[in-house]
Amino acid sequence: MTASPTAGHRLHTSALVADAHNDLLMLVARRPPQRWASYFRDVWYPQLRAGGVDLQVLPVFVDNEFRPEGALRESLRMVEAAHRIAEGNPDLVALCRTGADIDTTIRSGRIALVLALEGCPQIDTDLELLQTFVRLGVRIVSFTHFGRTALADGSGEDRAGSRLTRAGVEALALLESLGAAIDVSHLGSAGIDHVLELAARPVIATHSSARSVHHHHRNLSDDHIRGIAATGGLVCVNLYAGYLTAEPPTLDHVVAHLERVAELAGPDKAGIGSDFVADLFAEKVPACYRPLIIEGTNTEILVPGLEGPAGLPLISHALLAAGHHENEVRGIAGANLARFLGSKHC
Repeated sequence: MTASPTAGHRLHTSALVADAHNDLLMLVARRPPQRWASYFRDVWYPQLRAGGVDLQVLPVFVDNEFRPEGALRESLRMVEAAHRIAEGNPDLVALCRTGADIDTTIRSGRIALVLALEGCPQIDTDLELLQTFVRLGVRIVSFTHFGRTALADGSGEDRAGSRLTRAGVEALALLESLGAAIDVSHLGSAGIDHVLELAARPVIATHSSARSVHHHHRNLSDDHIRGIAATGGLVCVNLYAGYLTAEPPTLDHVVAHLERVAELAGPDKAGIGSDFVADLFAEKVPACYRPLIIEGTNTEILVPGLEGPAGLPLISHALLAAGHHENEVRGIAGANLARFLGSKHC
């Protein structure tokens, strides 16, 4: 039976919708501080609401231009921007540290915002700074991006076969003791193996797709998807077209990755980590550098309709149309991620 667009819209509207990765803080931080709250309110809040988003994870990612010397300063600016977004829009959003905070915020009709660190160039081996960021509200931490940090190697370094460094092992134990989740998105294959050997708490991949559906080093192997699920963790599928397919991308490719994750991990261990890039690269990348090619992918090729948060209802409809049960679709749309973060609202 094919689901009608009305059924898909109705389900998505009533579902708890959560996104594990949107880099919008990078764009907020490019504005003068006095505009941070208003820019979010005028530009991003309408997009999130159009997509039905109730819970948004905000990664703190530091571009190469700030590394190494300015990484910590830029990270703190982005964390401050998140706090000012919440303080300047208390009727619209709240910055959440606990599952109870998330529940209270969603029940009040506001969007719950959760902070994450992506890559850790601001930490180096000063692991006490991880505790500082947790004090400031960070709930999720990944150790690297495409390259190498003092904690681990990214997936772009897979040929090195590197596991976590000694500092990385210590960082994992510290973060678990602080109640922060370890994010294996961007981590190299051997590093993921190492995390799964050591993890005593559930692990998350905030924005990673399935390598058995499309072979790219940024995607997770079947064994890694199973391993993350075995920790009680979650795999949130990346919507960036270059990690979904080598063909012209469609919603069917998104569904294929979600179905593979659900098949391997269980439907309650799958979610969405959008990694929307259109607005970011449109502003940051001069025309003379376009098309921007990153890790062999063209950043200007997008899944039609999924250029930003407003397109998220299309995924719920596509899953329904593919024959998935409403409860499974609700979980993928956001209930699974909310539950991972301690929410009881779902």
